[in-house]
Amino acid sequence: MQVTQESKKIKPNNNLRYLFIKRFVDIIGATGGLFILLLVFLIIGFLIKLEDPRGSVFFSQKRVGKNGKVFNMYKFRSMVSDAEARLEELLQHNETTGAMFKMKNDPRITKIGKFIRKTSIDELPQLINVLKGDMSLVGPRPPLIREVQEYTEYDKQRLLVTPGCTGLWQVSGRSNIGFEEMVEMDLEYIQNRTITFDTIIILKTFKEIFFSEKAY
Repeated sequence: MQVTQESKKIKPNNNLRYLFIKRFVDIIGATGGLFILLLVFLIIGFLIKLEDPRGSVFFSQKRVGKNGKVFNMYKFRSMVSDAEARLEELLQHNETTGAMFKMKNDPRITKIGKFIRKTSIDELPQLINVLKGDMSLVGPRPPLIREVQEYTEYDKQRLLVTPGCTGLWQVSGRSNIGFEEMVEMDLEYIQNRTITFDTIIILKTFKEIFFSEKAY
């Protein structure tokens, strides 16, 4: 009998030794990162409030984590205060496929927002999520609730593990990769994840931050 994509089940690497080391690295990495980057947090927070005093410095958004658990994911705010209210009118301009929204010249993004997105600085507050255990340093991108509502059973296998601040999708083209390709990359990672694989992704993430012009 032919196995279709929809019926194909994957088996995550849930080796206990790997999971223990991964969580240990997450705690050490997130704690050290927050301490080292404290001055960056203060400067970015000041610039965000300077450009748009009405909004908050941080942006909290409901995301779907491991096994479908919903949590609040933190970012530096990179959009205008009423960004969510304006999303509906922009959906027709979506530049990616599947259950995601991407728009290269999104009019909701502020000037400082463009900079912190390009450099991925907007993602730094997710270190708080890592400490809380909602996220890991490396894992699949945590999707929005509305995105998961469009998932097939095959797609939902992305939710078998803890989502990450960075992952295979983020270092392999990111905004230039469609939804189905992202799912395949995430499932590949989930089945083959190791400390070595995680380390390679983290090193590639630094390369993307400093040398890539693909993110938006």
